[in-house]
Amino acid sequence: MQTSRERFLAVVWTAARAGALLLSLGFLMGIPAKAQNWGTPVWFDEFTGPQGTPIDTTKWTYDTGILNVNNEVEYYCAPNDTTHGCNPSAPNAYIDGSGHLIIQAIAQGPNPSTVPYSGSWTSARLITNGLESFQYGRVESLMSLPVGPGIWPAFWALGSNIGSVGWPTCGEIDYMENVPASAGLGPTIISSTLHGNSPTGVYGVGGKYTFPSGDVTGMHAYGAIWSPGMVQFYVDDPTKVFNVKTASDMTGGQVWAFDHPFFLLLNLAIGGVGSWPGPTDSSTPSPAIMTVDYVRIYKASAVPAPTFGTPPSITVKAGSVTGNTSSFTIGNTVGSGRTYLVCTTNAPKATCQLSTDDTMNAYTADFTTNSSAKVTVTVATTANSGGVTALLHWRGPIWGSVACMLVTVILLFVALQTSVQRLSRVSVVGIALFLAAGILLGCSGGGSSTPPPPSGGTTPGSYTITVNAYTLSGNGTNADATVSIPLTVN
Repeated sequence: MQTSRERFLAVVWTAARAGALLLSLGFLMGIPAKAQNWGTPVWFDEFTGPQGTPIDTTKWTYDTGILNVNNEVEYYCAPNDTTHGCNPSAPNAYIDGSGHLIIQAIAQGPNPSTVPYSGSWTSARLITNGLESFQYGRVESLMSLPVGPGIWPAFWALGSNIGSVGWPTCGEIDYMENVPASAGLGPTIISSTLHGNSPTGVYGVGGKYTFPSGDVTGMHAYGAIWSPGMVQFYVDDPTKVFNVKTASDMTGGQVWAFDHPFFLLLNLAIGGVGSWPGPTDSSTPSPAIMTVDYVRIYKASAVPAPTFGTPPSITVKAGSVTGNTSSFTIGNTVGSGRTYLVCTTNAPKATCQLSTDDTMNAYTADFTTNSSAKVTVTVATTANSGGVTALLHWRGPIWGSVACMLVTVILLFVALQTSVQRLSRVSVVGIALFLAAGILLGCSGGGSSTPPPPSGGTTPGSYTITVNAYTLSGNGTNADATVSIPLTVN
């Protein structure tokens, strides 16, 4: 009799063949892309086989030892390790024979130390680094988690370039982390976070999810939809994301580090004194068991590019906020998911800001259940100022008369203060040069009567605001759709 996992694999294979046939027919018949369809996983592990079946070493490898991070106390073991309390007959990671991966943390003695990096617990940390990396798609794992003081399970990803650029520059995506209530979460709350580099060190942006019923000890799917410039976190239902972060959300020099390949990690950490989950105590279960039903990576099917229409142009005086916006509606197929929008302008000393009616994120248009979205683009220009420089270069009739009068007054003042006979040769030459300058400036009435244009800000002229759209199936290199908004600065 087939197990549930064997039936799943059979369905996957059948669906993959059918999907390939339909895709081929669609290509031949010119059928346009429709709503988002994730199809079958492009990479997965269902953890099938009898109890004791080795974990697939073509998919997973292990971090081992004391990693000296986050004030943790565990020693990570591979299944066949025999060092530092690791026991192959009671491995910290194994297949349970019911279609699950078990990761268990085991205390080393009745009163394990809470001193960081003491190795007072053993546990396991599985990674795909060097075996499987991916860029964009939907990542999901179905699992149940242990709870208790010091317990810290996680499902996450690191940038594959960590070996060359280090952490946090490589980027980190935490699909799910859980720590005790004393550390801000507890059995009914999980955290999903993006970590990267900033001028002040590592940053963390994301959100928390509170279960409407139940808690982390039940089986739940934790995942994210990852596309160019955007990560959407969800629990159980990928159509109901609870937090969305984009590259435009980065502030204060934070660097978006999530548009390159990443690899996956599964681990069960144990905290020590000074750690995020805090230390263990006598109530912490040993073994603490994390049960993983599956890990899957899906690739987005092609979705259509959004349609922009013709957004209204913007005409604005440099430095003004009157009339500096353009609002318009964009459309797409219902079910095509979120689209990330970015605006830029070629106007000097000007910036543009974009916002949408998506309540989850101001930089995204949501076509999950809608076919249209409202977008507003606002341009900020820098005011010009004539200043002294412009005045000095305006050699019109008025300035010429003023110059002549000023030269006359100065000469009369000099004559009253000293006699011409007592003037030095240098003084005489200086007065002659000054008089010549006055004549050139305006006594002759020469020069233009029109002042020069103001300067120092956004130069008056015709420019363009560009809005780029990036869909779930885009490659991130090129925008999936682009529209130009005419900008006139006067």
